[in-house]
Amino acid sequence: MVEIRVRYTGDLRCEATHVPSGQTLITDAPVDNQGKGESFSPTDLVATALGACMVTIMGIVAERHDWDLVGAEAVVEKSMLADPARRIGALTVVIRVPGEFDDKARAVLEKAALSCPVHKTLGSNVEMPVRFEWGVTVGA
Repeated sequence: MVEIRVRYTGDLRCEATHVPSGQTLITDAPVDNQGKGESFSPTDLVATALGACMVTIMGIVAERHDWDLVGAEAVVEKSMLADPARRIGALTVVIRVPGEFDDKARAVLEKAALSCPVHKTLGSNVEMPVRFEWGVTVGA
């Protein structure tokens, strides 16, 4: 079990603390929902969690096989819905992986990404199209 403490600090902003490490982050309501949009919104953190989870699970598998995944990135585009209730409608993910991987390695890594706990948790509640780009220059 991991404890996260979230404290409302006013002006639609919160400070979250990851108790085991003491690390903190700030959330802010987005501009389109009465906030200042000066930091991640709570729904931005869901998108962040999805991308980070997918790449992390790929990293775990890559380390088992001694594959170099350093520099891989997930780009997540979040789309909100307003009707009937405000919620995340889609998280479109592009995973870019530098380096050369054969078809078998690609299949193993793609399966790993799609089995991440965040992807499984969101399930059919959110559209999550995922595209993999292999052998690309990342960060350009």
